[in-house]
Amino acid sequence: MSSVSQEQLLEAGCHFGHLTRKWNPKMAPYIFMEQDGIHIIDLHKTQVKLEEASNAVKNLVKSGRKILFVATKKQAKDIIKEAAAASSMPFAVERWLGGMLTNFATVRKSIKKMQTIDKMATDGTYANINKKEKLMLEREKAKLSSVLGGIADMSRLPSALFIVDVKREHLAVAEAMRLHIPTIAMVDTNSDPTNIDFPIPANDDSSKSIKLIVDAIVAAIEEGLNERKKEKDSAEIEKAKSEKETAEA
Repeated sequence: MSSVSQEQLLEAGCHFGHLTRKWNPKMAPYIFMEQDGIHIIDLHKTQVKLEEASNAVKNLVKSGRKILFVATKKQAKDIIKEAAAASSMPFAVERWLGGMLTNFATVRKSIKKMQTIDKMATDGTYANINKKEKLMLEREKAKLSSVLGGIADMSRLPSALFIVDVKREHLAVAEAMRLHIPTIAMVDTNSDPTNIDFPIPANDDSSKSIKLIVDAIVAAIEEGLNERKKEKDSAEIEKAKSEKETAEA
């Protein structure tokens, strides 16, 4: 069972869904009841689904893969940015650039352009161009950086996406589906969970709720990274041992 208790989920307000008239009927299996015109999410199911998602994340990271964090809503931006930084994962928090996955080669060109402008500022090129050109380059860099800064080190497509609010991030979901990239996401009562590989039913509007779920995902990433390091270390020890034995023989 998930290391996050039902009490913690309750305290963070993960159970609060949307107004009943705004619901998506596909969320019915995850709804516990209706209270004062609001749907209440079944936290036992949240706990089970969070455990499934955490295991998937841990195994992906353990095999050396990257997970792209996606959330452009105000309540989630900073939480996602911090989580991605803490776990050395790429992120998209300003807006989803159409084709970020499906047209990745073109996106990589834009990243290269941003990095070239960066280099120009440090290799002395700036000293040889006029003020106007410098200003134009700085503006372009700022524009590119706000959208692509979080994926600057992503040299290949991610192995999975972690998304907050699938209804809002429908473009990211559609691109991931098209490329068969697994999705892990917080799904609220107004969402369609059927397109998500690992849905986590939870309130995706409250920063407290978002933080609790994101922290659990980060913990799973850390666990995966630690297990990967242990396996690498023991493989190296075994290799050294067998080399020594061969040399002695």
